[in-house]
Amino acid sequence: MRIVVTGGAGFIGSNFVRWVLDSDPGTSVVTLDALTYAGNAENLAGLDPARHRLVVGDVTRPDDVRGVLDSQVDAVVHFAAESHVDRSISGAQAFASTNVVGTQVVLDAVRAAGVPRLLHVSTDEVYGSLAPGDAPFTEEHPLHPTSPYAASKAGADLLVLAAAATHGLDAVITRCGNNYGPYQFPEKLVPLFITNALDGEALPLYGDGRQVRDWIHVHDHCRALGVVLQRGRAGRVYNVGAHAERDNLALAQQLMALLDVGRDRLVHVTDRPAHDRRYALDTRRIQDELGFTPFIPLDEGLAATVAWYREHRDWWERIKSGAYRAYYRAQYGERLS
Repeated sequence: MRIVVTGGAGFIGSNFVRWVLDSDPGTSVVTLDALTYAGNAENLAGLDPARHRLVVGDVTRPDDVRGVLDSQVDAVVHFAAESHVDRSISGAQAFASTNVVGTQVVLDAVRAAGVPRLLHVSTDEVYGSLAPGDAPFTEEHPLHPTSPYAASKAGADLLVLAAAATHGLDAVITRCGNNYGPYQFPEKLVPLFITNALDGEALPLYGDGRQVRDWIHVHDHCRALGVVLQRGRAGRVYNVGAHAERDNLALAQQLMALLDVGRDRLVHVTDRPAHDRRYALDTRRIQDELGFTPFIPLDEGLAATVAWYREHRDWWERIKSGAYRAYYRAQYGERLS
């Protein structure tokens, strides 16, 4: 196959690019990425240039998207998105532009090029929040986003479903829980705690820390994406999760134990506005229709993730210092957002 991956230099995107190239020696990938603050070409270092090419471009620019699509492309996997809730609260315009307008640009380009399949990667946050005793979200649950980020992803989902209904586009959507693992930008909870702990810094936790999430290792998520890309039914949404619900405080304490850090380093900070209390996903559809189940238990995955960040200090130190951005500005100049 020939696959175009938008946002393939980000956390989940780069793990997917690596996974698909490892899984099928006959597959080649073109990554289209704007290399914004969370996009890092180092995430794709070491890949075979005969099978992978990074193109710096923005999904909001039609010429950039059309430039990587032709009649030989078998599928587009659309990760490109602004994804940090805190940043969406302080400024939502970039989220509306990339996540909504960018998705429409991708849809138009996919249709014009006659690409056989589009996989749109979304999030469980589009469903809103659950109470402690509520049943997990099914794919048929109404969308009720509570942050600008989640609202922009919900808008993108609706555009994809509309393209499938109106134009007959062969498109599928996945909505996944909280990911963790290698190459995650250190503003998110797991890599922030790990890198701060390794640097001797405080570990900030929002509010009481009782927000519950379903945690899945990124490698399991990538396996699920591969299954949906290959066998998912056109026009369908598939929830992806690991049934590993844990509140942020318990997760923080587990990371602190793995890192041998005392609880005095944990600092409760002012909670962010409209912080959803619980996400949980009903994943029977992807299991029953496509046979997917996750492999990596949370305890095992967290231990492996801590080990990865210990072994890749140079990678995250360059991010936290900002040195990686200076390098890309020198290399790509005005192409960077």
